Amino acid sequence: MSFRPAHRAGPMRCGAARRTMSGGESAMGIHPLVILAIGIATVIGMILVLRLNAFIALISSAMLVSLMAPGPIAEKIGRVASAFGATAGNIGVVIALAAVIGTCLMESGAADRIVRFFLGLLGEKRAATALMGSGFVLAVPVFFDTVFYLLVPLGRSLYRRTGTHYLKYVLAIACGGAITHTLVPPTPGPLLMAANLGIDLGAMILIGVAVALPSAVVGLAFCGWADRRMPVPMRSVSGMAEPAPPGDDQLPPLWLAILPVALPVILITTNTVLKTVADSEHAARMVAEDVLSPEGFMEPLSRADLIPGTPRARLRDLMAEAGLEAPSAEAIAAAVNERVLLVRDAGRALGSGNLSRMSDAEVERANRLVLEEIYPEGVLRRQVWETPTRRVSDAAALVGDPNFALLVSAAVGLLILVRQRGTTREELARMVEHSLMSAGVIILITAAGGAFGAMLAQAQIGAVIEGAFGPGDGGGSSGGAAPSGLILMLVGFLVSAVLKVAQGSSTVAMITASGIIAALVPADAAAALGYHPAYLATAIGSGSLIGSWMNDSGFWVFAKMSGLTEAEALKSWTPLLLILGGVGLVISVLLAMVLPLAGLA
Repeated sequence: MSFRPAHRAGPMRCGAARRTMSGGESAMGIHPLVILAIGIATVIGMILVLRLNAFIALISSAMLVSLMAPGPIAEKIGRVASAFGATAGNIGVVIALAAVIGTCLMESGAADRIVRFFLGLLGEKRAATALMGSGFVLAVPVFFDTVFYLLVPLGRSLYRRTGTHYLKYVLAIACGGAITHTLVPPTPGPLLMAANLGIDLGAMILIGVAVALPSAVVGLAFCGWADRRMPVPMRSVSGMAEPAPPGDDQLPPLWLAILPVALPVILITTNTVLKTVADSEHAARMVAEDVLSPEGFMEPLSRADLIPGTPRARLRDLMAEAGLEAPSAEAIAAAVNERVLLVRDAGRALGSGNLSRMSDAEVERANRLVLEEIYPEGVLRRQVWETPTRRVSDAAALVGDPNFALLVSAAVGLLILVRQRGTTREELARMVEHSLMSAGVIILITAAGGAFGAMLAQAQIGAVIEGAFGPGDGGGSSGGAAPSGLILMLVGFLVSAVLKVAQGSSTVAMITASGIIAALVPADAAAALGYHPAYLATAIGSGSLIGSWMNDSGFWVFAKMSGLTEAEALKSWTPLLLILGGVGLVISVLLAMVLPLAGLA
């Protein structure tokens, strides 16, 4: 039995009702969709026309949207800063540490070792697959342009050895690096999409890889086709040094080289798996044996002086809705388990913040805690939350926290660098400082995008578009995705694609589109969508690959570092990303229908 109701009707719709009653127009009389259009046009205009930095464009647009949105005038600028800080708090540490890890991988030779492993495993005839696999793995903790800088010399070296397939080699590098850059954390775009949509980071990694891998395989097939249709010779690239590759004796062993990449993935994924196992116990779910006195359970609900909106009054209304006047213990337990009783509205009694993204098991626990405040032990048995499985899960949550996992990985990367290169403390400090400076720009842009999305939510855009698409009736546990969930997936893909074509940055497209879509997703996302919200994030990430052309820095990195002309890049790089994005959307939709995983959200 699913704890979340199949149909969000009656009292359970109060959150949406509040949005609808307050929506329609802002306090300035501006329709929410007009605010949305102005916000997006401002971002695109400032980046594309005025050529301003993405941070300035996003934070300015966030303030403009906030000024037009409802709310006290004195708070309209302050709430932008609060949203900026909340987003930076969620992703800032991870992005900074990922930058340090990436530098360590390059400087220590660990990245070179990973590439050579793939080449040795697959052979020279499958060198393109090896390069794609290398880019696929390295782009998880390292930014795309860095991965491309690292691997292009290897592609050029392979061409000098074979005398053919140059375009296939460089496209394969781009294929592997681009797809994980847009779908798998901890790169900034997927990381912020997970934060915006309330997705567990471990689930985002697993589902991101599940969508990225088949997309990369299809992309690799295109690389071979493009190479046959348009063979491109290797040309000299001015200013690009091609040093002799280090010998194998100068590189770390494979297990050590891959440790900074694998360690955080293992820790975060283990945390997700163990939490899912502990949640599956449903230790706090009410059973008939927990209701020691049905009469005592109903007695406090019969008082005439209950204050509307309090937990007791809410419980009384829900018992009345279930038709329980003189119920048995079984009927009371069934009624409690069938409804989200208190948390979504009265959960403030727990002293907690936003409870809308909790798992079923956490909702059950929170409801039981509220009920235990109402009833003595003689009426309602106390729950046993800290089971042995839960204690193991809590320990895994400590070491599997993304911030801690990336910190450990960064420490391992630094130790490998010192071991391989004998780096002094002063050199190590300069290297870390340089990495953090480059990460700081990404953090600013990403957090500004989060603030922009939060202000769009303040503008009540969600109520308007949700009404246009229809409420949908999730049914996450009963089959495929609901129509409204699929519509949101397509809308997210299209919004991200339009933003990418207009302003060129996949990261900006992802963070802006996910902010817009987050305003449309109900609190109980998985039940309303009918699938795990990570599929929605992969659809948005896939859209951010569409339409890469001359306003995209990745386009120029690929063209200039490969020695291709602009026309050759438009005929190879641009359609490759189009195929990666299109296949990513198809895989996301298929997995959402065949393997919705709504119960794990």
